[in-house]
Order: sequence, then structure tokens, then C-alpha cells
Amino acid sequence: MKKMFINRSLILLIPAMFFVQVSSKAQNEGLFLKSKDNLNKIELSLAKDGKLSYEVTRRDKKIILDSPLGLTFENNDFTSGLSVVKVSPVEEKREKYELKVANNKVADHVFKSKSIIFKNKQGALMTIDLIAGEEGVAFRYKFTEKENQSRVLKNELTGFHIEQNAKGWLQPYNKAGDYTPGYEDFYVDVKSGDPISGARNESVGWCMPALFNVNDTKNWVLIAESGADGTFPGCHLQPDSKGGIYSIAFAKKDEKFTLPLPDKENAYPESNLPWTMPWRVIMIGDKAGDILLSTMITDLAPASKIADASWIVPGKAAWSWWSHPEDFTPEMYNKFTDVSASFGFRYTLFDAGWEKANKEGKIIDYALSKGVQPLVWGYSAEYYDAEKRKKRFKELADMGVKGVKIDFWCSDRQEVIAALQGVFEDAAKEHLLVNLHGTTVPRGWHRTWPNFVTAEAILGTESYFYEPRFPEKAAEQNTVLPFTRNVAGPADYTPFALTFRKYTRLNTATHELAMAMIYTSGIIHFADSEEVFNSLPDALKNLLKEMPATWDKTEYVIADPGKAIVLARQKDNLSYIVGINGTNTALPVAIDLKKYSKGFSKFRIISEGKDPLMEFNVQTYPVTSNWKHNLAPKGGFIIQFIK
Repeated sequence: MKKMFINRSLILLIPAMFFVQVSSKAQNEGLFLKSKDNLNKIELSLAKDGKLSYEVTRRDKKIILDSPLGLTFENNDFTSGLSVVKVSPVEEKREKYELKVANNKVADHVFKSKSIIFKNKQGALMTIDLIAGEEGVAFRYKFTEKENQSRVLKNELTGFHIEQNAKGWLQPYNKAGDYTPGYEDFYVDVKSGDPISGARNESVGWCMPALFNVNDTKNWVLIAESGADGTFPGCHLQPDSKGGIYSIAFAKKDEKFTLPLPDKENAYPESNLPWTMPWRVIMIGDKAGDILLSTMITDLAPASKIADASWIVPGKAAWSWWSHPEDFTPEMYNKFTDVSASFGFRYTLFDAGWEKANKEGKIIDYALSKGVQPLVWGYSAEYYDAEKRKKRFKELADMGVKGVKIDFWCSDRQEVIAALQGVFEDAAKEHLLVNLHGTTVPRGWHRTWPNFVTAEAILGTESYFYEPRFPEKAAEQNTVLPFTRNVAGPADYTPFALTFRKYTRLNTATHELAMAMIYTSGIIHFADSEEVFNSLPDALKNLLKEMPATWDKTEYVIADPGKAIVLARQKDNLSYIVGINGTNTALPVAIDLKKYSKGFSKFRIISEGKDPLMEFNVQTYPVTSNWKHNLAPKGGFIIQFIK
């Protein structure tokens, strides 16, 4: 039943002694904020009728055009009749921290911040916090009064106005179903304002992150969300974007197919006051690679809540399901534990069906005896209730389990976002890693809870079983997702799938191998079989043994969403350059290898063999400043620098 109440705290006028009312002539003075380098600017504006809007510029060129702001509660309105009460002084803050899973281990950014308090016609107050940094701008709504009565937010007016004909890469937000929404659709090549098309399933909006090339292609913009903590649902964008205005949409009430969620007349955000809502993040770059490397989503997330995170170690895992999806015997699980042991992988993943195999064959004890740490699958409904979750985590930890893959969340409702925070916290207490599948996209959580090491929310290699368009579109998608989904957080793509499944792979074998080093994931779950691993040439076996699961430093060499991506990556004393081609035509590349090879005199390159779909070619050369290579259609390469 719809909740009705008289919002007494919001209709009371605030005593004048606490605030100085800004004169009507000065309503728009001071409603802007610039980054320290003066390049990025967000500016709010009040119209004569008290409607609030904003725009974003970079080097004084418009990035986000005039866009609406405002909130509508059940009994209070902040969409018109607003006036400025107070503008805070500009403050400077520095966010410096380390991430367990990252393109660059250390994030270090300086932000300018400002808060602006508005009053509506009823005298109720609303604060908007502004942030501006070298990687973009952000804002959030906040209510600081303390009130025990629950508040219901019916609508958020926030929009992002993108210029006409701007190119975008957007993912449809699928309608609730048995496996949706799960952020497992294609990123579609669109023009600003285009209707939804090309979706795998019926869709009710667009997902965030959403990528656009704006300002006559001079700048890139990624729209995202950060700081969702369970007091708010996960948000997406409305399906109607006529005129290029992409508006915030809440999770739908029917997103409850896989979880014991109550039936509701609506699924509006609801909370007691004080209430701090999620950040609306607008990342800006001159190049697409600036977006790929941005840490703005984690910069705005709360700092780590795990005091001693030394037990959290990224790594690699063998995984039986992709190559043997119907074999749940102890022998099969043990075979993949042996793969992990022989390749020096830290982990092995026991997917659905593992419990029976463990009763019959003690597969967990076997893994531990081999020096391999077991990860186990679980169903989301088993981890939704807090008490059951805590009990289950303790049982798993006592068994010797190191982490959990929890599947089939398929909802962005507020209750689910809250449950996920409980999952991270309760798992951390038992020193368990967390991998979410069938889930929402991360929102900076891997900074706050570094035991959250990876998540699906990506159209990965399992799609060779289920999606007929995947083989043709996979290469292109692999050059888009690092600029979109992977910016939001670690992505469990489950790379290196060479065996042909129902829908035959078209990417080269080298492209598939390179995906393990293009995507960032705290645990790399390799998709193929023992036979495939054992058939690899020694150079590839050694690469898999040495390959890091996180990085100290990453630079982009080529960053062209939908076409190609080439990254230079370093971890400790290891140094690589890895690239893939997202198109059907060969792509010539030229790279100054000396720029990335300090301390190395030679390099080993892995590229396509005689049969590009199944074979590799491995060659060694001296480092050169003018290395040239033809990236094969849907192909890839891996350069490993050696002494």
C-alpha cells in the first residue's frame, strides 16, 4: 500500500538565525565550481520560476548542455520555486589511496568541492554537493535534517543533455525477467537521442555507465553513478531520450524474480533523514583513453572499511563449467584444481553442483592439499537474509573456502543494493573474497570493500552458448567495454575460450588470450579445458603462469572504442603491451617500444599462427623505437618484454 504522511520536518521554516537569505538579484552568483586545473566546470542556474538546471564545460566548451535538476517527494517538491539559501566556501580535498584491483595501483587526485543549500516554497531545505577534478565533475543531493520518519522519493528530475548527433555507446537496460536485469546486453552504437534498438531482450531504459563522444568529437564523456550504499536503488537512464536528454530512472518494482523480495506498489527510493544520495558522475577526457583510466567512481566512494586487507590477494583460477557445463563429478573439479596447481594459479572455482561433489569426494580438502585456494558458487537467495548469510559465510570459511561467487541477483532495487553491502561486510569478517554474477554493475564498491574483487554484469564468453550474435559482435564489444563497464569496476569476462561452442567463435585465438590482459578483474577465471591448457606452447604456458591479475601502472597506446585498444601494463618487474582489433579488417599499428621497455633489451610477441582461430605464433626481437605490426581482423597481440 502506498505510504502517506505529513512531512512535518520539511514544511517547517528554518529559523533565519541559521542562514542568510541570498537576495533575488544574486540567486545565480557563486553557483559554479571549477577543477584545480581550471579545465572542468559545473555551473548551476535558477530560472525565474525557481527551476534548477546545470551545465558542464571543459575549456569553456559545453560538454553537458543545460540539463534539469530536482526531486519530487510524496509530500514535497524540489523541482520549482527554489531559492538559494547558502553557498559554502570552496574547499580542496585530496583522494590518495591504493586499490587491490586496478589499472593503476595508486589513485591520487585533488578535487574542489562546494555545497549549495536551496529552499523550496514550503521552506524545506535541500543541499547539492558539487565536486570538480581533473577527470570530471559530479554532484549529489543531500538532506541534513534528522528525522526518524521515512521519506519516499517519487522522482529524480536529473538529466544529462547530450548535443545533437553526438556518437554514443549505450547498453539497453533489460526488463525484469528470470535472468534480467543483469547488465548482459550489447553496448549499442547510437547517436544522441536515438531510441533503444539492437537489445537482446525487451528493455526499459539505458544502463550506466553511458559513453559519449561530444563537442564535435573533441571530448569523451562517461555518465555513471558512485556511492550507492543501500539507502538508494541502483539507477539507470530513461528510455525516452528525445532531444538528447538522458534522465535518471529508478529500479523497477518487478525486479524480484530471483530473490525473496516483497511485492510493492512501487520501488521508489526510501530512507529516514539525514539522507545522502548517490553521486551523479560525469567523467571527461580529451581522449577515450582518459576515460578508460579514470578512477573518479572510486575517488567518490567511501574509503576502505577493511583495516587490514593483507589477506586479499588477486589471482587466477581454473574453472570447469565453461568446458564441462554438465559434469559435476569430484573427478572433474579435481582435474581443474590440478590445472591451477600446475600453472601456479592461486585459486580454483567450484561452480554450481560443487556441494554434492564435496560430500562425495572432498574436493575442498583436495584443493587445499594442492596449495590451491577454493572458491565456491552460491545462489543469491541464500545470501539475502542477513542471519542466514552470516551463518553460511562462517560455515564456508571453516571448510577452508577462500571466496564466494554469488549468482542471480538480477535486480537494482534498493533492498538488493543494501543486501550487497551486507554481503561485502559479512564476507570480509570471515576473510572471504566476493564475486557477483547475474548482478548490477559496480559503483565504486571495490574501494570501500576491497574483498569485492570482481563481478559479471558483462556479456562474457558464456555467450558463445546462448547468443547467436555474439561471435560477430564480440571483438567490437571487447574494444568498447574497457571504456564503459570496466571503468565502473572489475569485470569477470572469463577470458580465453578457444573450444568452439554452440555459436562458433570468430575472434582469433590471440584475441581471446589478450582479453585476459585487457580486462581488469581481481580474479581471472580462465574459461577453457585442461586439454587446451596443456596443448599450448611453452611460451604461452609461461605467460599464463606469470600473468598478473592486477596492475601497478597502465598507459593507453591506442584507445578507439569499437575499433581497437592497445595498453601498456606493468606489475612489479613485469612489463607488457597488449592489443586487440575490434573490426573485420587488418589494422596497422606503429609503437615506440623503447618508451615502455626500460631495463629490457628484447621482447617476445605472441600473435596469430597459421590457423588464426586456434594457433599462435611466438617470436623474439630486439626492442626498437619503430615497431610496426598488422593487427589481424578480430585479432590481437601480446608483447612481453624480456632481458
